[in-house]
Amino acid sequence: MRLPRDLTGRQLATALSSLGYAIDRQTGSHIRLTTLRGGEHHVTVPDHSPLRPGTLSAILRDVGTHAKLPREELLQLLFG
Repeated sequence: MRLPRDLTGRQLATALSSLGYAIDRQTGSHIRLTTLRGGEHHVTVPDHSPLRPGTLSAILRDVGTHAKLPREELLQLLFG
């Protein structure tokens, strides 16, 4: 599955809520999300429209590593 090209930071934050992430705070155009599933984990998502593919890929890699999910399975869970 390919990365979505028209995804905003806010939409990604909403999609990550299905994995237990919740908005912790927002400073300027950056949203900090936190989860306690599998241990405490923080990820920062820029509230840009659209997110650059490299930025999105790096965020998903970080989330996938924490959740112990391969990339394809993570993409299917979030955007499938």
